[in-house]
Amino acid sequence: MSEMTAATPQLLRRVSAGAVLDFMRASEAVTVTEVMQSTGLTRATAISVCEDLMERGWIRELENQRAFGGYQKGRPARRFELNERAGYVLGMDVGVSKATVVVSDLRGMTLGRSSQPFAGAEISAQERIAVIDRTAMTALHSVGAAPESVLAVCAGIAAPVDRHGNVLAAQHFWGLFDVGLKAALKDLRGWTVLLENDANLAALGDRWRGAAAGVDDVVVILASERFGSGVIDGGRLLHGSGGGAGELAFLDMVEGVGDTFGIATLARVWAGEALAGRAKTSLREHAREGAEAEHVFAAAAAGDAVALQILDRLADRMARVIGAVATVINPELVVIGGAVANSAGVLLGPIAERLTEFTATPPRVAVSPLGDSIVTVGAVRCALDYVEKNTLDLELSVPA
Repeated sequence: MSEMTAATPQLLRRVSAGAVLDFMRASEAVTVTEVMQSTGLTRATAISVCEDLMERGWIRELENQRAFGGYQKGRPARRFELNERAGYVLGMDVGVSKATVVVSDLRGMTLGRSSQPFAGAEISAQERIAVIDRTAMTALHSVGAAPESVLAVCAGIAAPVDRHGNVLAAQHFWGLFDVGLKAALKDLRGWTVLLENDANLAALGDRWRGAAAGVDDVVVILASERFGSGVIDGGRLLHGSGGGAGELAFLDMVEGVGDTFGIATLARVWAGEALAGRAKTSLREHAREGAEAEHVFAAAAAGDAVALQILDRLADRMARVIGAVATVINPELVVIGGAVANSAGVLLGPIAERLTEFTATPPRVAVSPLGDSIVTVGAVRCALDYVEKNTLDLELSVPA
């Protein structure tokens, strides 16, 4: 073994600490014996590593078992657990009209949330950054967390982002999100910021805590206002050379589709067209405010003929979209995500019935249970991945 690859004591200790932390993240309170069994470390090394991690603030020692009553022979077992409040991560969903930020602990539990609107789509980069920063600070304040305790931030934007975090600003709309957010928040708050496409984060989020849990080949389609998709192939998120993997602009050329408008948009438009005519429908109760997707789904559930016809058109459109995606990518599962997913379950049966007309490799189809939180859930997962990969290089603002 060369000097370049020799296992130095420092390297071995680092590997041991990483193994202990990985075990702690997947467990509740554990004893030294359980650490030894999981990692293969000797008792002396396991105790030494745990004490070092405890001193640095990453784990904490619990009261021994005698504190819970009852006599025990011998030395009480030392028990440790992950200090999930050692620091925090932020998950951001930066859309056209608003920014949403969630604060999560190191086990991925959401502790606080804030949303604030942008003054308009064409505001300056400085104005957009100011709103995002203000939203983040409001979310942190809601849980009593200091900015210095943030270990990583992930922001999802409605534009392609390559694997290095660079925005593909090849269109004017995408360019609206190329505002220098990483550098700005680093300067303002000292934060490490990861940028990612919102649909890619939706895929990460749903695979973590949604309908795609445990599935290695999945496409998650954000389907509310416009279609966008994130692709996981063999357990790996796909980006493409410039971050454009999963973009669905090709739907403009798919027969029976012709655009990238999503379920919420089409339900609203088609309901408006029906209301402009003489059709008898309960949707007229919402005519003044404008019938939205949720009105269409509710009316269909009550048996309204016009609403049922709209749902049939939506199912046909979704079957064509999913068929095109399945033909190109061949996933095991396609998940419909976004706020509209709360109502879209009724479309699953009709979509499945028609899929074989549009692809020779029909996938399973599901709706995400994460609703409009799907992007922030994925953003939290992305930020946690960064922290877990770099834990031993991070310093806590207030170590134990």
